[in-house]
Amino acid sequence: MLALIMFPETFPIMNQIAMKLILYFNFLHFQSIGVVRKVLGSLVTDIVRPTSGNWHLARRGGRLVSFKGCVRLVHTTCRISVPGTFPRNDEKALSNISWDKKTVPEADPPSIKDIHLLYEFLDQSTKLTVLTGAGISTECGIPDYRSPNGAYSSGFKPITHQEFLRSSRARRRYWARSYAGWRQFTAAQPSAAHTALATLDKASRIDLMITQNVDRLHHRAGSNPLELHGTVYTVICIDCGYSSCRSLFQDQLKALNPKWAEAIENLDHGNPGSDKSFGMKQRPDGDIEIDERFWEEDFIIPTCHKCNGILKPDVVFFGDNVPKDRADMAMEASRSCDAFLVLGSSLMTMSAFRLVRAAHEAGAATAIVNIGVTRADDFVPLKINARLGEILPRVLDLGSISIPAV
Repeated sequence: MLALIMFPETFPIMNQIAMKLILYFNFLHFQSIGVVRKVLGSLVTDIVRPTSGNWHLARRGGRLVSFKGCVRLVHTTCRISVPGTFPRNDEKALSNISWDKKTVPEADPPSIKDIHLLYEFLDQSTKLTVLTGAGISTECGIPDYRSPNGAYSSGFKPITHQEFLRSSRARRRYWARSYAGWRQFTAAQPSAAHTALATLDKASRIDLMITQNVDRLHHRAGSNPLELHGTVYTVICIDCGYSSCRSLFQDQLKALNPKWAEAIENLDHGNPGSDKSFGMKQRPDGDIEIDERFWEEDFIIPTCHKCNGILKPDVVFFGDNVPKDRADMAMEASRSCDAFLVLGSSLMTMSAFRLVRAAHEAGAATAIVNIGVTRADDFVPLKINARLGEILPRVLDLGSISIPAV
């Protein structure tokens, strides 16, 4: 519904506003928020300037969060909700969600207080930067590294940039496992949290979304985030820089290693771990365990068709650096925002931690929603321990969120 703040001087134009309200009810059918602004015009726009340099907006329960700069808001706020998610008063629905305990860490359902605090944090921001980590994808069946159920807990050690470059054996091992696990990886679907963020993004409530994830689930939900650590959906030559689509690379791997496709089928229909399945076993965390005697010599990796160079996924491996242009863009957004929200990240990698630290030092309001401790807990004032797929849809369903004017 539409909420307007009316003043006596606006009464002569009430009829004009009423006519425009009729058009507003078609809001969800518009392709962009710019269309809404053209329809509603300046009649519902107000410019508010603080007497001091910063906003000091009170929260429920006496909490205080500072926002810098002046605010220009369109007072045409509508309830933003995600189709198929829970009504805001249905507490039992939240507690009965069935999560995959193999990938999603244990957490209590979010409290009403936490839902309200996160809602107010979002509503008070006018230039919001969001950083997402592996915790948003665990609900899709993709395991993280550092949670109690993460890949590290099973003894998994990710390949490093240096190891990939110097060892052909390490590259064969990486690509053999990656090829085998690709089908399950790409079968993952965006979660309710991905959909909620895409809804906020489309409503112009997020200035920039940054993700540490390489799975492209944000894109499939409708967002277009800055991929801080790259993506596995692209393959790049480390010699000439030529890039290509991962699906084409998968086809090349299949053509060069025809028996592997049959071996992968045996994971579902045959005897996992047998010679016929190349020693492959599906691990509980979604990874593929492969007997090294099969991939060490027999697995053939394509080379760059431009220069015959070494191909790697276009991701930032451990021990590598984020490309400068990407790092600069993320840092600029962090320093210039008035609010920085971390979702599903422990911030243990410096490339992510430095962003929230820069936002905090620049005076932005900061908040974290994550299960477990994070590297920034000491200085971020609002920390909520909750599953993102439970709390974000509830926040969107709670009420109206103001839409910043351009």
